[in-house]
Amino acid sequence: MLLPSLENGLCLKSWNNLLEKNSIVQIGKIVGVHGLKGTLKVYPYSDDFVSLFKPGIFLLLRSSNKLEKSYEVNWVKPYKRLILVSLNQIRNRNLAEELAGYEFFINKSELPELDWGTYYWSDIIGLSVYTTADKYVGIVESIIPTGSNDVYVVKDSDRDHENEILIPALESVVLRIDLELKTIRVNLPDGL
Repeated sequence: MLLPSLENGLCLKSWNNLLEKNSIVQIGKIVGVHGLKGTLKVYPYSDDFVSLFKPGIFLLLRSSNKLEKSYEVNWVKPYKRLILVSLNQIRNRNLAEELAGYEFFINKSELPELDWGTYYWSDIIGLSVYTTADKYVGIVESIIPTGSNDVYVVKDSDRDHENEILIPALESVVLRIDLELKTIRVNLPDGL
């Protein structure tokens, strides 16, 4: 498998340095293959996935067992509720099928600046959640996109899995996100 040189992209050692500095962002997951030429079906973790990738940009792919590979983007297209991605080094279905389940990461410096009050999922995941009465709720473990609004999956390590709290990302519920303090203030609806 071809790995990019430092002149053309990032080698795995460079990706690892970025990972240690928390300078890469998870942006999607490979969920299947499309066609015979190695095109990947990707579930995006961003609404803006297609515009992020221009031909020639390098991505890190990482499996659940931490196996990492770096690839150059050939093209990206929307496809139903997924994204189709062609990588220059993947030219047939067999090679593409080996990447099923891998997650996509990108260097944070490649991401566009967001408008005030808008955040990347990677900025939200890991934040501590508190109520307006300063009661600790837990940590944002993941985010569920629902179409109308995202839902934060919040867990407290002192509670079991069944007690996770789903918090809708609505202005009436999420009152303040402070990335410097790594906190979210919420006004929980009755029943949560």
